[in-house]
Amino acid sequence: MLVVAVLTGCQQSSGAEDGRLDEATSAPTRTSGYGTVFLSIDECSSFGRESFTEVACTSEKAAARVIARYDGKVGDGQPCPATTDFVLHISEQKPSADEDGDGAVPQGYACMRNLQPPHPGDPGGGGGPRTIVGDCVYNATAGEVRETSCDGKGKEPPEYKVTAAVKKRTACPASTALYVQLGGTKPVGCARPV
Repeated sequence: MLVVAVLTGCQQSSGAEDGRLDEATSAPTRTSGYGTVFLSIDECSSFGRESFTEVACTSEKAAARVIARYDGKVGDGQPCPATTDFVLHISEQKPSADEDGDGAVPQGYACMRNLQPPHPGDPGGGGGPRTIVGDCVYNATAGEVRETSCDGKGKEPPEYKVTAAVKKRTACPASTALYVQLGGTKPVGCARPV
């Protein structure tokens, strides 16, 4: 069975409001004919309460587009692009018929971007799997922050805004009140109170 699940952030900063991406999927179905790899780059999926299905991007059911696709586990692989709205985890499957005829659909993940707003992965959008410059956060627990919408319309009001990404804390401006773990080549986010 091919299982796809929505992943929220995997970092110190969660990247998503609690409950925003809880439309986790359990058993998407394969719609043949849309490509040689299930949810390959530039292919689209529909949203459903229980599953995501690959559909033609021109379909009225198309809701999100794959902007990057990687094999393996999210924690072991490359990070999704900064403005990814959500990540789909694709479990390994060995069906009787698969997309490329090799007898297997490998474990992987697809970095998804909604076709229509809202875009929680945009700076200040209040979600997405990564925290980036322009995002707002609030203190969730000791030592952990979570993203929230900068416009104040999220579940929690914003407390800090990430204004810069740097290699080391010492490179943050003097106005920095909070350091946020971002990952990547500039892993330190410099945040100031809002």
